[in-house]
Amino acid sequence: MRAPERLGPYVYRQSDTCFPLGGDSLALAAFASVRRGDRVCDLGCGAGALLLLLAARVSPLALSGVEYCPEDAALARRNLSENGLEGAIYTGDLRAVCKTLPAGGFSLAVSNPPYFKAGSGGCGGPARMEGDCALEDWCAAAGRLLKNGGRFALVHRPERLCDLFAALRSAGLEPKRLRLLQHGLDCPPSAVLLEAVRQGRPGLEILPTLLSNRR
Repeated sequence: MRAPERLGPYVYRQSDTCFPLGGDSLALAAFASVRRGDRVCDLGCGAGALLLLLAARVSPLALSGVEYCPEDAALARRNLSENGLEGAIYTGDLRAVCKTLPAGGFSLAVSNPPYFKAGSGGCGGPARMEGDCALEDWCAAAGRLLKNGGRFALVHRPERLCDLFAALRSAGLEPKRLRLLQHGLDCPPSAVLLEAVRQGRPGLEILPTLLSNRR
């Protein structure tokens, strides 16, 4: 096990095999429009870091997550329980699990999905490469789970913005807020934070670029 991290009032435990908590997830948790009483689903929740971060911002929230890896899903359940939070973590393939959950049952979905297409040569290890679930599948899952007016906030790579816009609109999700993340004034943006609304009206707000020293 890695050393626990403090996320606001909560303790986050992660195993040596968990995808490490990084600046992208921290920025996403701060960016997402979360409201008191939201029913939240984290798609690809890992050990539950985003759920803890959102709960630290606003309470109460109804927390849920979907995670393919059984070991990470079990650790997510432990992280919720040990921090006194109730929630449901579903284990299995994103596409199959989301079909068993109520359509329109959530007001907020969040995700830090794989960034790179399989075989694209992108870096970051296997956890950053799309497998059976492509970007379109992640957006389709969010589109199914969200009620009309619900929000989907995710972090991705700037070079995939065209793919991301197309996948979101195909799933009935209209991009509404965008913010680039970069590690210095002399660096190109390393990530994009994007929030879309189920059946939202067209109109995209571009927020100031976020500078971060954490990689």
